[in-house]
Amino acid sequence: MKTKQYIPADRLGGVKEYYFSKKLRQIAEMKAQGKDIISLGIGSPDMPPSKATTDSLAKESSRKDIHGYQSYVGMPLLRQEMATWYQQIYGVSLDPATEIQPLMGSKEGILHTTLAFVNPGEKVLVPNPGYPTYTSLSKLLGAEVVYYDLKEENEWMPDWEQLEEIDCTDVKLMWVNYPHMPTGIPANKLLFERLVAFAKKKGIIIVHDNPYSLILNKEPISIMSVEGAKDCCIEFNSLSKSHNMAGWRIGMLISNPQFVSWIVQVISNINSGMFGPLQMAAAEALKAPKEWYQNNNKEYEQRRKIATRIMKLLDCTYREEQVGLFLWGKIPNRYADVEQLTEKILHQADVFITPGFIFGSNGKRYIRISLCCTVERLAEAEARIEKVLLQNTQQH
Repeated sequence: MKTKQYIPADRLGGVKEYYFSKKLRQIAEMKAQGKDIISLGIGSPDMPPSKATTDSLAKESSRKDIHGYQSYVGMPLLRQEMATWYQQIYGVSLDPATEIQPLMGSKEGILHTTLAFVNPGEKVLVPNPGYPTYTSLSKLLGAEVVYYDLKEENEWMPDWEQLEEIDCTDVKLMWVNYPHMPTGIPANKLLFERLVAFAKKKGIIIVHDNPYSLILNKEPISIMSVEGAKDCCIEFNSLSKSHNMAGWRIGMLISNPQFVSWIVQVISNINSGMFGPLQMAAAEALKAPKEWYQNNNKEYEQRRKIATRIMKLLDCTYREEQVGLFLWGKIPNRYADVEQLTEKILHQADVFITPGFIFGSNGKRYIRISLCCTVERLAEAEARIEKVLLQNTQQH
């Protein structure tokens, strides 16, 4: 009897395993061989949430009456604290009952928003460079990805002439992310005003992903602060970066009641509600005083100083106005491609730095250094890289 051949769904043909999934596995193998790898790759905050947050989780999770299913739309307590936080941080007024939806991380929001608005074969606009998940999830769900360029000569802002030339007939969503990952360029009011005007002119929805606005950024801004933005925009935010809670998987989605309700239709058929004590702890996290954020950023400032020295050691150029959890720099012309540099540093200095091509073709001459590493380990990475570069110079 002939054995049936098993094959995966066609949708897997359009995507590859996430770069960091493969690279972190390689790094784990190198560590198993006894190598002390310093990873300056992924943006996973290594500092803890506030004490009030962890105390709340410990207290609430010990209750006997809190371990059942939760509402799909989240606890009123959490939605109210999210609304209060948006008012305090961004000056944006929201109805906690109808204009906010808690999420189990922004990746979930990308999935559910695409399912709610995009039919197979319809198009989405995705930045190049940009967060790889915008592309991969769109392809998995059968959407056609249309890239729009972000380039250093345009200060990593959209090329409005190029956007105007794109046929938006079948475009449903435009993915936007400022402060931008990976380039660190912050948002401004003019950018958001132009995006809202573009959305209304073309009849598309802007989805703004906003997790980095409180990291080394003196002027946090939400696209929802622009008049009329709620009519045509959705914004994601997250406690992952701003509150050191990446593994907790707590985010939020902000929009008008109609958009939120359509997305909840999807969520309620895929997920169950978030664990109650997590929601209560998240509500505590959002109450953090200004001093907590300031102390967080003081640590990142020290790390950023070392990251800039590493960039200079590698003879990479970078823009000073960058904010967020990373430092993005352009490699020297003497390297044929970015991995010629990053693989040398990985295998000779035991330091992992992210090559920019994983964020799109416009990132192929760039590297990204994560600040999610202690000052001591960053200094060690700097010393190792300096030693390797010196040895290479002496050999030549």
